[in-house]
Amino acid sequence: QGQLVESGGGLVQAGGSLRLSCAASGRSISTYAMGWFRQAPGKEREFVATISRDPSSTYYADSVKGRFTISRDNSKNLVYLQMNSLKPEDTAVYYCAASASYSILLRSYNYWGQGARVTVSS
Repeated sequence: QGQLVESGGGLVQAGGSLRLSCAASGRSISTYAMGWFRQAPGKEREFVATISRDPSSTYYADSVKGRFTISRDNSKNLVYLQMNSLKPEDTAVYYCAASASYSILLRSYNYWGQGARVTVSS
């Protein structure tokens, strides 16, 4: 059974940066589109970013476009989310997920990590 494990979360001041990593074990991510989602307290889980199997295509939620960058290293089985110019409204638990198709839809993703908490203070 494959596993996705996020790391790199923490507390940061507004305007700061964090880089989340997602390590896959037990399966190769090269056959999956990968995505990042987030869930803020009291809110539903929402799409943040996705990247295609070969890293030629990426797509971002409007709320993070220009500030966040998704990338992947298939040789290392890693996916990243570089988050710059963080805002208090970015505070959430961030989840890494794998999908057979390049999609922004939560229901398209079959495999999920346990989440990494990001807190942005004002």
